[in-house]
Amino acid sequence: MARPTERGLAVFDLDGTLADVRHRLRYVESAPRDWRAFFRAAPRDPPLPEGVELALRWAEECDLGYVTGRPERCRRDTERWLERQGLPAGRLRMRGDADRRPARTVKPELLRGLAGRERVAVVVDDDPRVCDAYRAAGYRVLHADWSARSATLERAQEERGRT
Repeated sequence: MARPTERGLAVFDLDGTLADVRHRLRYVESAPRDWRAFFRAAPRDPPLPEGVELALRWAEECDLGYVTGRPERCRRDTERWLERQGLPAGRLRMRGDADRRPARTVKPELLRGLAGRERVAVVVDDDPRVCDAYRAAGYRVLHADWSARSATLERAQEERGRT
């Protein structure tokens, strides 16, 4: 287990917070949904400037960590994407490949595993239900409202346990 630091931890979501996923929603908007193509396209996500700038500001006073509903099999692509955006290589917690629970259930669990004994200064996520779950667990939350909400992405997060 990581030793707590005095800096604390600022934790960021990826899809819809740091990464613009709109270009790949076409793969999952109608049946049959092509989840493999959806996640294969993730390395081409454009950054969301507001999210990246906010993460870099928080990195001045905190260590960064990342919690995402992306499956574990996307780890290498995700770490490379974060590096290309100039974001610090913080700890990254991802959904298990077979985990289909709603994001509002799995993400607080991932956050607890990421933080351990570390003081969490803030958690930033675009999903209002996930934000509510984080608040209910006692975390300070910033809602990432700079990207337009997608009904497709919301269904993927909440009904299909995919991201």
